[in-house]
Amino acid sequence: MRNFLAFLILCTGVITSNAQDNRDYKFSLEEAISFALDSNYTAINSRRDIAKAIKRKWETTATGLPQLSAGVNYQNNLKQPVSLIPSEFVGGEPGTFVPVIFGTKQLASATATIEQLIFDGSYLVGLQAARAFLDYSENADEKIRLEIRKGVINAYASVLLSEELITIFQKNKNTLEQNLFEIRQTFENGLAEEEDVEQLEITLLDVQTQLSNATRTNIISRQMFNVALGIDINEQVVLTENLNQLTQQNISLDIMSSNLSVEENIDYKIAFNLTEQRSLELKLEKSRALPSLNAYVNYGTQAYSNEFSFLDTNQQWFQSSTLGVSMNIPILSSGMRGARTQQARIALDQAESQLEETKQNIQLEYASALNTYQFQLENYQNSKKNLQLAERIEQKNQIKFTEGLASSFELRQAQTQLYTAQQQYIQSMLDIINAKTELETVLNIPQLKN
Repeated sequence: MRNFLAFLILCTGVITSNAQDNRDYKFSLEEAISFALDSNYTAINSRRDIAKAIKRKWETTATGLPQLSAGVNYQNNLKQPVSLIPSEFVGGEPGTFVPVIFGTKQLASATATIEQLIFDGSYLVGLQAARAFLDYSENADEKIRLEIRKGVINAYASVLLSEELITIFQKNKNTLEQNLFEIRQTFENGLAEEEDVEQLEITLLDVQTQLSNATRTNIISRQMFNVALGIDINEQVVLTENLNQLTQQNISLDIMSSNLSVEENIDYKIAFNLTEQRSLELKLEKSRALPSLNAYVNYGTQAYSNEFSFLDTNQQWFQSSTLGVSMNIPILSSGMRGARTQQARIALDQAESQLEETKQNIQLEYASALNTYQFQLENYQNSKKNLQLAERIEQKNQIKFTEGLASSFELRQAQTQLYTAQQQYIQSMLDIINAKTELETVLNIPQLKN
């Protein structure tokens, strides 16, 4: 019975371990985005950057708070220095000297010092700079989250695109194989030409090649999707939405009437952060001309002995303490501070120019993204109509070819036109999704703040 219970526990542990190792991943698009924002490798490191910025802010703040330091010193004069004093000091012969040793052979001391910054212009600017750097880190994180969202949407739709293509190519392949079988039977009965068979064989080979390529592309697309989510590339993931559903969700006329707020664009926020930092750097250089004031209190104790007796209770220790204030006043730098200030001023002018350029680029980017989205909407409708027309043309030529009213070349042209229309229609669906995502990114919709 004991052996049986041990075996049962072992099997239960193995089953639990396998269940944990083989997680089931099943995502809608929004679920995939939420998962990626939490687990994507870049997102994880971005949150670590924010954590570092917070610690850096505290590091800057702490420099203005009391600083306590302590030290312990032990000294053993293995060979004490000798001094010479006139002999007459000890009743000796004038003009001669007597060697003497001052002090004890060993000494020990312990000191503690507390320092407090009273005023330093660079410290005040440093606090502002630390806050600005944290703002920059948070905005950089928001930009990364927007890029992750865009990447996940593209990867999700690309997987669905490849699966749609596989379905279409497989269907076309099945249809062609049936047509080829029938035309071969007709050819063997002397009712069709050999060229008719060869034309269909050429078309079938093309479709088989496209099917193989779509199958390989699907594998790569799934691996890229897994990387975007931050999971192992070999994990099996189930997508719960199809390409048509995503396309319909991304057909929105409301977003085309949205007003662009340049200040909400993440690139503008980052460029503004840079301007703030350059402004603070200028203030920092100016503050270097101001005096700095510090205060300190020192306490120490020392003991002397010819033997190591510092741990004895009867050892005598001598106390000392100091209170002091120090002021550092910059007077002359031979133009060095002025040169640094001018450099900082030029850097600020450059940042302001870059901010203005960013505003113009954002407006241009918005106009371009809006135009692209409008075009993709029109292209999708045209591709849908073209596909319907191509299907009817192919069906008519299929009937004509069966009845001997159309050549195999005409049938192949109609089939090739249909296959092209199918691919264009599927691609137009992906293009709509990506175009709307790009427009949302420019508008900073949604605002993915951590």
